[in-house]
Amino acid sequence: MQTTISARHCDVTESLRERAQAVADRLEKVSPHALEATIVFQSGAQPQSYEVEIRLHARGRKVLIGIGEGPDHRTALDRAEEKLRPQLEKATRPRQRRASAKDL
Repeated sequence: MQTTISARHCDVTESLRERAQAVADRLEKVSPHALEATIVFQSGAQPQSYEVEIRLHARGRKVLIGIGEGPDHRTALDRAEEKLRPQLEKATRPRQRRASAKDL
């Protein structure tokens, strides 16, 4: 999976980039159909607020988004992962089809 890490109006340290890559790798293990991940770090609207957005593009034109806010980028990254993980699990779950009249 190709991962792009970028920053808007802030600086991201190398250790934080490595952590973001590790998060993307963990998410890839949950969804084997993931094609591309984009992680964007940005300063929040409030002075001591930070935001992280994770966009995961999967097969079938699905784009799943998790946005996390926190007092620092690490916390915001963890919260974004927490929001994205249930979406991935639901998207990768096998679909159950309804029983038709012929099946009954």
